[in-house]
Amino acid sequence: MSCNWGTELWDQFDNLEKHTSWGIDFLERFTKFVKERAEIELSYAKQIRSLSKKYHPKRSREDESRYTWCLAFASTLRQLNEVAAQREELAENLNSQIVCELIRYSQELKTERKTHFQDGRRTQQHIESSWKQLESSKRRFERDCKEAERAQHVSDRIDLDNKTDGEKARQAAQHKHQAAEESRKDYVTSLTQFNQDQHQHYHTLVPVIYQRIQDMEERRIERICEALRSSAEAERKVLPVVTGCLDAMMDAAESVQPRMDTRQVVEVYKSGFDPPGDVEFEDYSATMRRSISESSYLDNRTEGRRHSRKLWPFIRKNKLLTLLSSPRQPPPPPPTSPSPGGVADCPQSPPSSSREPITQRLNDLMTSGSRTRKQCLRSLKRGGSSPADCSHLPPEQRRKKLQTRINNINEEIQREREQRNALLKMRDVYEQTPHLGDVSSLDPRLDEVKQNLKRLEEELRTNQAWLSEADSRQSDHSSRRQSGGCGLNSQVTTPGCSSLNPDGSYTEDHNAELHFKSRSSEFDEDFDDEEPLPSIASCKSLYPFQGQNEGTLSMVEGELLSVVEEDKGDGWTRVRRNLEEEGYVPTSYIKVFLDSSAKGAMTYI
Repeated sequence: MSCNWGTELWDQFDNLEKHTSWGIDFLERFTKFVKERAEIELSYAKQIRSLSKKYHPKRSREDESRYTWCLAFASTLRQLNEVAAQREELAENLNSQIVCELIRYSQELKTERKTHFQDGRRTQQHIESSWKQLESSKRRFERDCKEAERAQHVSDRIDLDNKTDGEKARQAAQHKHQAAEESRKDYVTSLTQFNQDQHQHYHTLVPVIYQRIQDMEERRIERICEALRSSAEAERKVLPVVTGCLDAMMDAAESVQPRMDTRQVVEVYKSGFDPPGDVEFEDYSATMRRSISESSYLDNRTEGRRHSRKLWPFIRKNKLLTLLSSPRQPPPPPPTSPSPGGVADCPQSPPSSSREPITQRLNDLMTSGSRTRKQCLRSLKRGGSSPADCSHLPPEQRRKKLQTRINNINEEIQREREQRNALLKMRDVYEQTPHLGDVSSLDPRLDEVKQNLKRLEEELRTNQAWLSEADSRQSDHSSRRQSGGCGLNSQVTTPGCSSLNPDGSYTEDHNAELHFKSRSSEFDEDFDDEEPLPSIASCKSLYPFQGQNEGTLSMVEGELLSVVEEDKGDGWTRVRRNLEEEGYVPTSYIKVFLDSSAKGAMTYI
């Protein structure tokens, strides 16, 4: 079947005009579709990128880089961000390669269609004009013929009646016949011309114009086909990258190792302490050998602490506030001036350095407002500044912290050595070829690198010593635990021994031995009542004090005493004289010595 519009659709000019107009409308709708799809792709990419950014950690956390499931999720977010980037690229390709081209082509197509149908209308108007001329000549020829025939009948009838009038009638009839003959000739000429125009119209002009319209329509359809192919090709172009992202997500999911993560939890939170042992029976019926100065008051104070076994910096807030409220009356203020027999250079009130930092924060906590009290509680929770040797950490965590620090220092030393070697090589090159640079310009940098190396090596030796100390203490603790020399059942905690309380808290004596020994009064039930409390420090009285209340101890100015319990924030410190007399004295009346040289001063008491 022929598909030539010029021969098959020669009489469908109006329908072709409607069809081509509908085709252009379809092209514009398809262009709008591709544009809206690109907008959807761009919006989807924007939302995916926003979602990935929302759930991506704001800053790198050590916990999230330690566990495989956190790493897998972070990898998934990164791949999702890459998918969003590919979607943005797809939207850009749709806009630049399809939408813009289709909009331009649509304008060109409208112009071309307008030209073709204008030519078709002109051709149609020409054939219609030729047809009208033919019809006019035909009607004129018909009219002239009828008039000539009528004139002939009139002439024949007049000839029979009157010869004079008959001559006139014959001349009129002859004239009519000549007009009819001329009309006939015009009609024949018009008919011939119309047939020629009609043949040219339907066999030459219309096929050419309709063929151009058909070619235009085929190009429009082909352009839509190319746009469909281009949109699919643009999406296929990003599919390998998207597939790679999906494969990376699958690999990330497969890399999750629950067993390794649970082992990592052990590595992170393992303290190295031993579980608590059995709690021994405490015989309250035994004879109490206490001095009269501390008789009933100390028993009540000890009895009130039986239910609290945690180290007081780790007690909950309500329990801490209970400890901060002293049941005793406030201590007397120090004298305005030292007594004549006192030491001339002794201060009238103890300096802030004579107390431990936690005690200072407790005193601030008691005398501050609600806002400052919250800050003090946060400070207690943080524990203040951490010591450089990490002695505040549990044994296992201390070892890991020191080992990590040593590894980082070794890496820095390696980088500094590589930089030093590079500078030395550069100096050799400058010495051999002076025009390349000045040798003296490298000396400041070399000195700086040498100083950095010296500092790092010193830090490395220090941390290695701390690590060796931690290893030795942990091995000593293990040997004591196996031999029974250190444990929770011991009456006195041995220095350097780690212990875990039955309620989950722990105490450990590393370099901060005195700091933790000062908390030993919280564990009175762990010691035998027949043995005195251990001395945690020494002190010297700055002013004389007369202990008139129950539980207090009198002292003279300049007397050296042993401290067995530090000030808990109520302004009283528990001291001992000659292993026999114990009692409480005002903290502001004494000066506490925590160094080893001060401890030696107690030997002659």
